[in-house]
Amino acid sequence: MSEKLPQQPQNEEVDLGQLFNAIGNLFQRLFNFIGKLFKGLFSIIIYAIKPLVLYFKFVVIALVITAVLGYIYEKTKEPIYYSNMVVKPHFGSKYQLFNNITYFNALIGSNNHVELSNIFEIDTTEIKELVGFELEAGPETQNDLFIEYDEYVKSIDTSLVDELSYVDYVKNRDLLSGNLFAIKASSYKNDIFSHLQEGFRKTFENDFSKHQKRVRDTTAYIDRLSLTTELSRLDSIQKTYLEVIKNESKNPKLSFDLGSVMPLQEEKTATKEYDLFLKEQEIRRTLNYLNQKVAEENTYFDVLSTFDKIGKKDNSITRRYSLLFPILTLILFFIVSFAYKAFHYIKNYE
Repeated sequence: MSEKLPQQPQNEEVDLGQLFNAIGNLFQRLFNFIGKLFKGLFSIIIYAIKPLVLYFKFVVIALVITAVLGYIYEKTKEPIYYSNMVVKPHFGSKYQLFNNITYFNALIGSNNHVELSNIFEIDTTEIKELVGFELEAGPETQNDLFIEYDEYVKSIDTSLVDELSYVDYVKNRDLLSGNLFAIKASSYKNDIFSHLQEGFRKTFENDFSKHQKRVRDTTAYIDRLSLTTELSRLDSIQKTYLEVIKNESKNPKLSFDLGSVMPLQEEKTATKEYDLFLKEQEIRRTLNYLNQKVAEENTYFDVLSTFDKIGKKDNSITRRYSLLFPILTLILFFIVSFAYKAFHYIKNYE
């Protein structure tokens, strides 16, 4: 037994040594893999820009020529002007707005100027200057998103609330999820935009939105009638309690004879009157909220910002041909260079 005991520390040292060697080899492989990864990415970058360095002079000459051609084309091409209108649709009219934007662009693409002239009530000579329409989400703050999420949570089943957080809700929103929309109109003429609002008014006043408004007005009328009836009943009950209090105040002898019973009766009467007062205030708040909501949404849409009388010139990257032509030339150069190398590699492959 004495001969076997000293061998145990040696075995433990051997096991620890093997463990440290295994860990060291693992880290060494990891570092080698990371090094090879960076080396491969660096090789790919060098391999991609190598043709640009080899044919640097030709590329610079091509970029200068295309930039000059793009500048000339940019100056000779007719400018495009644009203007935005921010609206808040009501009664589900945003769906018709989305469809009509697509419909208007289709009419412009097919040169159906007569139909466009009837819709916007503009002369065909001016309607020909339209380039197109775009529908974008209107300006929204974080508070607007929080309010929208809170209304959404209240409208769904409580068991589904935990499955959709605020971050997921904002991430999964689409264009029609919001309540504000920016309509961008583009035209070759810069003073046509103020005449377009009439056509969009017809868009919002469609059969579906009119039906939704009638339903809302009927429901509001029924709710208002119910609340006013309840207020009338509460007023009648309050008058009855006031009469009781007046009769009790005119009969002090009854209070003296009954002793401690009368204060209890008076306290009970006052408590009920106060409860009726609180109930009346609650009904009046509900009625005021209903009237306010009907007054705020009494139209099919609200215009938060109208079209400008004079549109702004479109200077986006898609209109800057002096920059767009050289960029496209550079992309085309890399595509041709890659295709040539791939063809040469396939040709010589065995």
